[in-house]
Amino acid sequence: MEDLPIFVASELRQGALAALALADWPAKLAAVAALDESLPVDPAAMLAAPPSLPGRPAQPVLVAPARLKSRPAGTPQGRAALVHALAHIEFNAVNLALDIVWRFPGMPDAFYRDWIVVAREEASHFRLLNEHLATLGHAYGDFSAHNGLWDMAARTCDDVAARLALVPRVLEARGLDASPMIRAKLAAVGDARGAAILDIILRDEIGHVAIGNRWYRWLCDTGGHDPVAWHAELAQRYAAPRQRGPFNLDARRAAGFDERELAALTAGDANP
Repeated sequence: MEDLPIFVASELRQGALAALALADWPAKLAAVAALDESLPVDPAAMLAAPPSLPGRPAQPVLVAPARLKSRPAGTPQGRAALVHALAHIEFNAVNLALDIVWRFPGMPDAFYRDWIVVAREEASHFRLLNEHLATLGHAYGDFSAHNGLWDMAARTCDDVAARLALVPRVLEARGLDASPMIRAKLAAVGDARGAAILDIILRDEIGHVAIGNRWYRWLCDTGGHDPVAWHAELAQRYAAPRQRGPFNLDARRAAGFDERELAALTAGDANP
């Protein structure tokens, strides 16, 4: 592998934007690793985006979710496709964490530093999954993928409250629900390494969703909003997907959802 160019950032939000714009995924992961959350932050800066975000490699080909082939996890190709889908989610999660850092001015310094830590952990998850994919005879880009996570990021590009409500608190929280089932599939076909990676991801994702919850509630407190009612309003305005069980309530509690929120969720009232 060729040596990657050295990535240097002097300010955190500008550095996040520069990393987000990188199309080559090894370069992007190296840039994320180089972003130190102790760098100076300029919350007031209004940054201009390059023409095309996020930077992404030419592969995988992005298709509508309905066009993705269903492959049984018990077959070698099916297991590789499943691990690839997980890697793609984590790659998108890196981009989402970088995007929230550069895009939204006016938040406290700690907000930006929190999401840089998240970006670094998501990059670690991607690397673990891609390394495991190599043991299955494949690499990131070998299978088609969909763009659902980034589609919601695009919809919420002008509203930090909507971004927090609908990405970490809906789409990423859904990962808390799905992880035990995916882990069980991998364990059932003898993929102990894949199951162990899912354990790491679930542990870290609880923390990531907790960060989303914490900053969403900060906005609620600052603006005098009821968290449950405002979430429902934002979900309707931005056409968030309806959340359906089964829900991993223990993981959601650990991630900071309170009992009112969980009651609304389980009653089918979290999204209209």
